[in-house]
Amino acid sequence: MLEPRSENRLPLGDGTWHQLARAYVWVRLISLTALFVVVLAAAAIITALSGETWLWIPAGLVALGAAWTAAITPRQARSFGYQLRADDLVFRRGILWQRTVAVPYGRMQLVDITHGPLDRAFGIAQLKLVTAAASTGVSIPGLTQEAAESLRDTLVTVAESRRTGL
Repeated sequence: MLEPRSENRLPLGDGTWHQLARAYVWVRLISLTALFVVVLAAAAIITALSGETWLWIPAGLVALGAAWTAAITPRQARSFGYQLRADDLVFRRGILWQRTVAVPYGRMQLVDITHGPLDRAFGIAQLKLVTAAASTGVSIPGLTQEAAESLRDTLVTVAESRRTGL
């Protein structure tokens, strides 16, 4: 994973950064295209039935937002990354509003893998980490199914070993 180029970046250790699967971008683009088509179809049907043309304004705004989101999706997917360190898992995301979260292994309460129909079709999953503090919960989307299962098993094993001393 490429490190941020800014001189104000946070140094986060010497571990390996892992990125999301490339299929995540395709899943997001397909979802946004479906939203785009549904909004425009709904506006066309309602306009045809009611004769009100003002509905194209909110439909156009939603479609414009979906198009903008689709345009930045590849860059947004590259901003996601996670790193396994000695005492915690570090997760980062964001382009303009960047978020970096370190979740100590001993504080993890639940590691959950979810995937919808489109995710399954592309072989990706989302891994969720739940801790006692609601603000430190982490959700890592777009992992390959194998990577998600391997990461889950690793995190559960390490978390159990860290909890034994508490």
